[in-house]
Amino acid sequence: MKRHAFDLGVYLVTDRACCGPRGVEAVVRAAIENGATLVQLRDKHVDARPMLALGRQLLALLRPAGIGLIVNDRIDVAQALDAEGVHIGQQDMAYPDARRLLGPGKIIGISVGSEAEAREAAGWDADYVGIAPAFATATKPDAGAALGVDETARLARITGHRAVAIGGIDATNAAPLYAAGLEGVAVVSAICAAPDPGLATRDFARTMHAHRRR
Repeated sequence: MKRHAFDLGVYLVTDRACCGPRGVEAVVRAAIENGATLVQLRDKHVDARPMLALGRQLLALLRPAGIGLIVNDRIDVAQALDAEGVHIGQQDMAYPDARRLLGPGKIIGISVGSEAEAREAAGWDADYVGIAPAFATATKPDAGAALGVDETARLARITGHRAVAIGGIDATNAAPLYAAGLEGVAVVSAICAAPDPGLATRDFARTMHAHRRR
């Protein structure tokens, strides 16, 4: 996958706890069969070896489907997997350092949650930004106050980058984000914890096609 050839539309962010006993691999399989466009491997509480093992399982699903794998935070894991890229937060490695390590060919997304962070991101050649939290979220309790649709879209415009909204997104609130100009929504529990992850993903894909500007 070329660096710019990815679609943020329905961006699944994995959560081992939300996936439960069926496991991350089964949820990802169901999601990519029903419209997920990008997958992020995120697990803040596991060591490198099990994360690598899971990453290899996911790549076996994603590569034949032409869908990219983004690794949250762990640049070492992303490099070992030869994943398509990484997503870094405000407390992770700074963007210029991440780019030096990964080189020009990998996708790097960065988290943005304020105007100051948006303006800083505007000065970098990041591949996308994740604006968060769009809405209140239980998945990341320390994420800060919800931004709402208008502020999420405003921060995205300030960065000048392709943008995905994240935080508290479900089938009831995704449409206004697409309509406001966000390229995509990043979804955790609304897919990972859904009784039927495939059906949940399909609902997001339908919403994207109905409301996304591009």
